[in-house]
Amino acid sequence: MTKREEQAVKKILELIGENPDREGLKETPQRVAKMWKEIFRGYDKTKCPKVTTFFNSNDGIVCDEMISDTGPFYSHCEHHMVPFMGQYFFAYVPHPKGKILGLSKVGRIVDYYSAKLQIQERLVHQIVEHLWDELSIQGKPPLAMGLIMEAEHLCKTMRGVKKKGKMRSTKLLGTFKTDPAARAEFFNMIKGE
Repeated sequence: MTKREEQAVKKILELIGENPDREGLKETPQRVAKMWKEIFRGYDKTKCPKVTTFFNSNDGIVCDEMISDTGPFYSHCEHHMVPFMGQYFFAYVPHPKGKILGLSKVGRIVDYYSAKLQIQERLVHQIVEHLWDELSIQGKPPLAMGLIMEAEHLCKTMRGVKKKGKMRSTKLLGTFKTDPAARAEFFNMIKGE
């Protein structure tokens, strides 16, 4: 942590009408600077997780059905710098002669791209494009990939319109985009969560 970051936090405290030297706030600039380093680690390209992949059918079994993952995510709105958080729903259909993902990699990539100031619409694109590229080998991309992110945005809930509600963003590639039956299977899987 640098003194510059701590001074910036002190200035913000003063701007909102606080006394950064009062007892309860004396350590706050250091804590906030340390927290920023953690929650905005997505700006550090060296922190991007390595995506482990395996060749489909390495052990003689070919996976040609939908594989899905779901979990929580947390990010910050680039317009007001307040959190938005929710659930992601990811699925893909591997190419029979392509690759499959290591189990924890989707969540790690979601966390990495979420760890910066974002808009949800861009976030879904960045995650899907990264994973699509990782799984594409010798002209054999996955047969389908989709991601839905559903989140509550505190910039809407606690300020401005002050309304609860969730925003949903979607990115579909392959047969999830072009085949109505495949798309319906993906969306039905989400309804079952």
